[in-house]
Amino acid sequence: MLKIPTTAENPALIERKRRTLVMGIVNVTPDSFSDGGRYFSTAAAVQHALQLIDQGADILDIGGESTRPGSQVVGWQEEWQRIGPVLKELSGHCSVPISVDTYHAHTAAAALEQGATCINDVWGGMADPDMYRVVQAARCTYIWMHNRTTPALVDPVATLLQETEVGIERCLAAGVAPEQLWIDPGIGFGKTFSDNIAVLHHLREYCAIGYPVLLGTSRKRFIGRLLEDALPTERLEGSLATAVLGAAAGVAAVRVHDVVAVVKALKVTDAIVYA
Repeated sequence: MLKIPTTAENPALIERKRRTLVMGIVNVTPDSFSDGGRYFSTAAAVQHALQLIDQGADILDIGGESTRPGSQVVGWQEEWQRIGPVLKELSGHCSVPISVDTYHAHTAAAALEQGATCINDVWGGMADPDMYRVVQAARCTYIWMHNRTTPALVDPVATLLQETEVGIERCLAAGVAPEQLWIDPGIGFGKTFSDNIAVLHHLREYCAIGYPVLLGTSRKRFIGRLLEDALPTERLEGSLATAVLGAAAGVAAVRVHDVVAVVKALKVTDAIVYA
């Protein structure tokens, strides 16, 4: 079973890494902000996942519920009905680690039994406290993402750093091992436009916390605003800019829709940054 490298297994991810990993997005949803409905069938999702691997994705991130503002909230049963068949098809012949994007502990447990080796939790255990028990028992990689119900009223960067430290402590206290843990600043989640810009400006400080960092900025709304209200499919150049920024700041991986372009951009970026 393939696992996403952890700091303990590969310290070079933070201190002396030579390549930023690329996580390819597979949305098995009818309403995701960028590609909702395109890969909603099992066959389409599997085909897309295999295509992302061929394009150079190091990791797949499969999700069954859109997290865009105003999207429909689904229960874990429906979420699993969407992604379970996709995981079943991929688990036998997938050459890269599979992450599952969920905040439901039941979905996470089922996905790990089906062959996933990483849980990407956009609520960092706050939506379902049982998540910590599931990931601790499985010894899988756990991506804790910063999220808030409302934006910070004071310094968003200081708030992010402080709340991430609290989140890490909560994970460790629940038995999640340090080598299992990744962190994500949660761009676009509980943050204003200016908050997102500030967090990206101070991304090196976030990476300095010491855990591998996943950065997810691909096609997000703040990029559209910077590009004069560009549609999600028109945000490639802005998404590339943030991926390059992330690599230069020291993130371990970027979560993206446009794998081909990002792989090429990061090949050049990493060659320069880690020369």
